[in-house]
Amino acid sequence: MSPETVAIGMFVSLLVGLFMGRELAFVLGGIAVIFGYLAWGPSCFYMFLNRAWGMMDNYILVCIPLFIFMAQLLDQSGVAEELFDTMRYLFGPVRGGIAIAVVIVSTLFGACTGIIGASVVTMGLLSLPIFMKYNYNMRLACGCICAGGTLGILIPPSIMLVVMADQSALSLGKLFAGAVVPGLILSGLYISYILLRCLIKPQDGPALSKEERAAMPMGRLALKVLKSLVPPMILILGVLGSIFTGVATPTEAAGVGAVLAFLMTLAYRRFTWNGLYISVVNTAKTSSMVIIILVGAACFSSVFMGSGGGDVVKDFILGLGWGKWGTYFIMMVILFFLGMFLDWIGIIMITFPLFLPIAKELGFDLVWFVVSIAVMLQDSFMTPPFGYALFYLRGVAPPEVKTSDIIIGGFPFWRLMEVGLFIVVVWPQTILWLPSVLVK
Repeated sequence: MSPETVAIGMFVSLLVGLFMGRELAFVLGGIAVIFGYLAWGPSCFYMFLNRAWGMMDNYILVCIPLFIFMAQLLDQSGVAEELFDTMRYLFGPVRGGIAIAVVIVSTLFGACTGIIGASVVTMGLLSLPIFMKYNYNMRLACGCICAGGTLGILIPPSIMLVVMADQSALSLGKLFAGAVVPGLILSGLYISYILLRCLIKPQDGPALSKEERAAMPMGRLALKVLKSLVPPMILILGVLGSIFTGVATPTEAAGVGAVLAFLMTLAYRRFTWNGLYISVVNTAKTSSMVIIILVGAACFSSVFMGSGGGDVVKDFILGLGWGKWGTYFIMMVILFFLGMFLDWIGIIMITFPLFLPIAKELGFDLVWFVVSIAVMLQDSFMTPPFGYALFYLRGVAPPEVKTSDIIIGGFPFWRLMEVGLFIVVVWPQTILWLPSVLVK
């Protein structure tokens, strides 16, 4: 078969498998087996074994179960509950204050977890009843929960950045450092949008009543802020600080984070043996899901690239003649549409072998390029029909919250994600400055 036939056949098969509702890992792996056997016969299975073994033998991927375990322990510790209750009173006097509190807590919680499921589910359970109590616009409420929750996959320690570092052979420390400022930019955009919307339409985000504000004196609130912020900051500094200062590798820092998260469950008096058991089981399930997708996608990309499909795609994109930034725009549009149907793992494993050589040939800084992709992939969690954040929130939302409110509420926020991408494109130092300072 010609490389063009392989490229078209594999992508058409991928779309057919996905629209049939089959699991991504087995669709990718099955397509790899079919086309690999057609191309090389039984010898393709040796290649698959080598790729699977290489995945299992990869030291940096040990971060994944450790960071997931850390997130599970934090979910047990009640850190998010303390933070949200504090921020609710702190920003309560401002119109849209509860929505702002959700974004800020999600930002801090994202810097402790690295996965979006924990953030979206936790904030949905905590904040939706309060949003309903104060008659917030449900679309605004759902949008800020989903958008805030997705920051957990961008702000370090992000599981997505771990996989990106592995697939791009770039320093994980540099990717972590490069993603900090874009994550804060997105958080700032969400807060600005909430403030502006509630200024124009005060009924969308009423402030807390005077009686409720009076029930929390300033001295008590200051103590509450100190108590709720110090433990998460210790965790963030313990994990990211040890990476950026060179004291620990990212994998070792993940272990430090897991230990600190365990100590936090003890400090908050939330530790139970059943909770530890649930954390271990959930970590095993999530890690297994991530790894099996990685193995299936690695086999898929091996066959695709080995058959010359990568050269076909590269020649096609560069042959359009759109220049450096036009080609970049095309790649971002492809990522956007893939994000409507695939999860982030599949997108990374499929596109990185194709896009990274193009980016290198066009002269892009690869750290900047990879982090900008991470910013773009924020959209994939919010865009229907398969936006994961939307489904996470639907799973914990009360029946009174309509699915249409969740989907439509997310629309302004994924437009803001694209504004964030525009900012990092126009001002690349938003990504490159911190790695140049912190990581040598």
